[in-house]
Amino acid sequence: MSIKIEKNAFVKGWARYTIMHKNRRVASVREDGTVTIYAKSFMPYNLWLDQEKDVETRVNNLNNFYYWCASRVLTLDRRYAKEILNSIGAKQATTDRERAMISISYHALCLTDVYWIKGDREKISFEDVSLYRHSLSNSFADVSLLGKQITAQNAELLANRDAAGDVATNGVAPKAWIRKDGAFYLMKDGEERDVEAELLASKIADCFKIDHVRYTEDTFDQKKVSKSKLITSEDKSIVSMEFIDVYCVNHNIDTEEFVFKKDKYAFCMMIIIDYLIGNSDRHWGNWGFYVNNDNNELLGLYPLMDFNKAFTDYSTLEGGICQPVTGHPSQKDAAAEAVKTVGLNQVSEVSRAWFASNEQYNMFSQRLNYLMSI
Repeated sequence: MSIKIEKNAFVKGWARYTIMHKNRRVASVREDGTVTIYAKSFMPYNLWLDQEKDVETRVNNLNNFYYWCASRVLTLDRRYAKEILNSIGAKQATTDRERAMISISYHALCLTDVYWIKGDREKISFEDVSLYRHSLSNSFADVSLLGKQITAQNAELLANRDAAGDVATNGVAPKAWIRKDGAFYLMKDGEERDVEAELLASKIADCFKIDHVRYTEDTFDQKKVSKSKLITSEDKSIVSMEFIDVYCVNHNIDTEEFVFKKDKYAFCMMIIIDYLIGNSDRHWGNWGFYVNNDNNELLGLYPLMDFNKAFTDYSTLEGGICQPVTGHPSQKDAAAEAVKTVGLNQVSEVSRAWFASNEQYNMFSQRLNYLMSI
């Protein structure tokens, strides 16, 4: 038995969908690609729609709308993605249009922001659907975190939005949102090495002046996992650099200059920490900006997160390539420039006892000593 996906209008053609930001109408898209924009300043950063009515523009509008909806569904490289999609009665979609159908079935909700999709005749409000108020039945965690088949009993109790938080959370490692004592926590599994790496990297980041997500050890079904608290709310969203880059391209803005101007300090400290911990996975999907939901304006970079691939490029002082910096210099060279710009900003000592091996600690010490010498 599976959770029944609500009949969405894509199946037999559709009239109009409205993109909402809380209870504010932002834009509507009709089945012929015609668009009406109601609040331009509240448009999603990774969505470009045009109100011109020529055929090419309307086709682009539909493609962009499908892409935006699809970006709010997990990708198939996520561990247990097939099990998750099967559990909500969705096929393992590969095209943007197919993935958009899945997204719209739960109003395109996610836990990164307050956007959602409203059907043409739906009489509902943001308060009726907000994941921050009504979602995350812990019954779904077995599917998302362990890949277990959902039970018939739990399936009867679950609504689409109960699974929406997990279905809309991207990344490769198995993970699940848990509600506990009125707060939301992300439980993250994977290889034991990855969990240990995330916990150690979080302790190291504590020793530097940088806003970061704190990962603590927990267990789920007798397996060690890392746990972190949700950093978004109905007041504050996050938007990834992948989406900021779309915004910059659409507005002819240099992306790196844009980031440097907005939050030079946090950007440089991210480069420094990633070098020290040997993080090889700082792609544009796992860092970005906070957004003020009152006006949809960008704030500083959101807390540094996602350390499960730390210590994977840790055999030389040079390190791997620095993904966030144009030209992709080595992590060593990029970190050196970052220290020259903002300083090292260490606030406490890193303990040898935290490390699993002498080799790991020695490489950390070498990298730290190098940066201290600049």
